[in-house]
Amino acid sequence: MKHIFIVNPAAGKGRPLKLIPVIRRHCAEQDCEPEILVTEYPGHATELAAAKSAAERCRIYSVGGDGTLNEVLNGMAGSGSSLAVIPSGSGNDFIKSLVGRDVPDDIIPATIRGTERLIDYARVNDKYFINIASVGFDAKVAYQTNLFKKLPLISGKTAYILGILNTIIIRSNENIELKLDDREISGKTLLIAAGIGKFYGGGIKALPDAVIDDGMFDICHVEAVPRLKILRLFPQYIKGLHGKIKGVRFFRSRKVEITAEKPIPLNRDGEIILAQKAVFEIFPKSLPFVVPNFG
Repeated sequence: MKHIFIVNPAAGKGRPLKLIPVIRRHCAEQDCEPEILVTEYPGHATELAAAKSAAERCRIYSVGGDGTLNEVLNGMAGSGSSLAVIPSGSGNDFIKSLVGRDVPDDIIPATIRGTERLIDYARVNDKYFINIASVGFDAKVAYQTNLFKKLPLISGKTAYILGILNTIIIRSNENIELKLDDREISGKTLLIAAGIGKFYGGGIKALPDAVIDDGMFDICHVEAVPRLKILRLFPQYIKGLHGKIKGVRFFRSRKVEITAEKPIPLNRDGEIILAQKAVFEIFPKSLPFVVPNFG
């Protein structure tokens, strides 16, 4: 089987490029001939993954962050090829559902000698995702942060702080309808996260009980809260302790439909778009995923 490494030089401040010699060395030690492809523009990883997986069954490694992983998934989903991750971006959240919050230093050789396991993946509207999709406060902060980043003399950190403040002050809660297998919930909502993995947003443990191969979405629904309470809620949300907070509920469902009164930011594995309706579909145990072998 061919081992295809799709490397995103724009991820993780260029770290993926620096890993190429390391990848070659570990492949040589394990008698594996790598084919290394470097992306040149946004969406290129999807094109490369689609071309390689259409030609023959292979193992495709995403070398970058969660955005790169999402691009690769959207190129090879349904092909029968297997997906592997060499986490080297800023967040690296999905792999944490397998190896824990701290990614081990020997993740590269462990992944090269890893074994395949069938896991779930999903689609929301017109695009696949593998980790978490969300609407509400977190997606709005990301959307506002991206807008502030476009302004002159605004650093990434400053843009993020301004994004949080803007979201709290202007509009924290939205009227949202959530439809699941066995219930419908309507009303003012702070946040809804639905997904397969546990972590997103650079280590936020939004769905602490999520299982990547149970054929179900885990959903976190947070009712509307006063602005000042948001600042007290999010430290618990980051740690995965938010289930103890009033107004926070967890569900499991195969059906997830989210409808807002108007287009609002929707986060799909870190990509932010505007959507009024989000229709989710899960594909149980349909993705051959390479689980690192640390033995």
